[in-house]
Amino acid sequence: MADRQRGGDAKDPGRDPDEDRKPPSDEAHSAFTPPLGVPLPPPPEEEHPTSEFALPEGLAPEPSEAEPERSAFTLPEGTTAPSGSSTTQSTAYPAFTPPYGIPKVSLTKVEMPWQDRMRTMLRMPLAERPMPERPGKPEAGPPVPRVLDLTLRIGELLLAGGEGAEDVEAAMFGVAHAYGLGRCEPTVTFTLLTVSYQPSLVDDPVTANRTVRRRGTDYTRLNAVFRLVHDITTQGLTLEEAYGRLAEIRRNRHPYPGWALTAASGLLAGAASMLVGGGLVVFLAAAAGAMLGDRLAWLAAGRGLPEFYQFVAAAMPPAAMGVALSASHTADVQASAVITGGLFALIPGRALVAGVQDGLTGYYITAAARLLEVGYLIVGIVCGVLVVLYGGVHIGGGTLSPEAALRHQERPVIQIIAAMLLVFAFAVLLQQERHTVWVATLNGGVAWVVYGAMADTIKADPVPATAIAAGLVGLFGQLMARYHHASALPYVTAAIGPLLPGSAVYFALLNFAKNELSTGISSLTKAAALALAIAIGVNLGSEMSRMFLKVPGEVRRAAKRTRGF
Repeated sequence: MADRQRGGDAKDPGRDPDEDRKPPSDEAHSAFTPPLGVPLPPPPEEEHPTSEFALPEGLAPEPSEAEPERSAFTLPEGTTAPSGSSTTQSTAYPAFTPPYGIPKVSLTKVEMPWQDRMRTMLRMPLAERPMPERPGKPEAGPPVPRVLDLTLRIGELLLAGGEGAEDVEAAMFGVAHAYGLGRCEPTVTFTLLTVSYQPSLVDDPVTANRTVRRRGTDYTRLNAVFRLVHDITTQGLTLEEAYGRLAEIRRNRHPYPGWALTAASGLLAGAASMLVGGGLVVFLAAAAGAMLGDRLAWLAAGRGLPEFYQFVAAAMPPAAMGVALSASHTADVQASAVITGGLFALIPGRALVAGVQDGLTGYYITAAARLLEVGYLIVGIVCGVLVVLYGGVHIGGGTLSPEAALRHQERPVIQIIAAMLLVFAFAVLLQQERHTVWVATLNGGVAWVVYGAMADTIKADPVPATAIAAGLVGLFGQLMARYHHASALPYVTAAIGPLLPGSAVYFALLNFAKNELSTGISSLTKAAALALAIAIGVNLGSEMSRMFLKVPGEVRRAAKRTRGF
């Protein structure tokens, strides 16, 4: 081959020039060389090598001035790219846009409480929630484990303090959302807190949970946690600052010592006995029985006994005091009022209101667990009182009868003062802050005035009168909570104390001790109706306050009716 090429280069005149033509390298080595006699294709021009994917010259379209060159992914003229599109930043829109559009929810309105803002977000589907608004260039992602841990710790304090499940979820979502965890789902049950975060649709989710082992009543700590959540959602606290304030909240001691709580328990029972018609002797007897019961309950708690047995121990001394007064045949002393005052100090009104509120807001599992807890505590009270009443009725206190406490006396001034003293003592027992005690006292006094005006003046049925008075308590309590950016429980729980069905519960227990089951069941049904009226009234008043203070542009969705299927 080399000789043939050299011969071609020398241009031997004795040979045909077409035979000596140097073939292209592709033709010389190709397996598809045409046979002899078939002309070869023209060789490519070496001056202008062209790619096999390039268009020939003259065929490339020239962009005209009227129609500029446009990419297949370029938006039409007059259309601006959304703020969450890939041209600016990572997309924040869902994969499927709902037919009614994505509601615009502003997350920076300081005038709207964080409870309502977070409730609005919680009631949206996950794909429709707006992402956190981050001004400026986004930095590195948040430390997800620490944010979830802080969220769970805050939720634990709120749930242990007696807050409703919806408010606990709203607080947890607000904390996680403030630190940039937009795709976050908090879940609250009776004792379990769970929060799950999914960075994107293709990333693995991160889930953490926490169990509430113990519950305590300290509304000072509860308000401090609410203020912390408010500062996190509005002022942008760092994680270190939030952890520091949370540690201070946990270290803070109760605002009232143990002896003050015992004295408040006695004051509550004495005021409740005067509320149902008792005098000075009844006040002192009820106070002494309640304080003795409180000390027995503390002793049972120190020995590690469950809360059921603590209520049994706390219910026995007031009942024994009432039976002793009845057996002494002292004139003008309503022994039944002593027992009724002791029951006022023991009825778990806080857990009852929280349980009914969870049921009305759709948290049925938590509501059922709370109401079951209330049932167990009431059974403990029933056991403690019935043991004493049964012995008193069959041994020496046979004169004890419900009629002794049914002598209704119209003493509006004394009853108003007694109602306010009852609320004051209840607020101290709930470990409220001192500046909230007088507000709750006034709220409870107004509620009792409304109830007395309807039940005594208009002669209305006690159940609707109780519901209306409790509705005013919930309305004013929610308004005060919004003003102070705090929880509504300190302004509501103590204020419903005078409305608790202590008398109806006592009548039911006494009739059971006398084997009068039909009368006892009737009284117990009335007590349950009054308790339900209190809880529904408080919740309705809170919802009315949210309706009155509605911020334009904000929509708080609720679940639709099931319509029976």
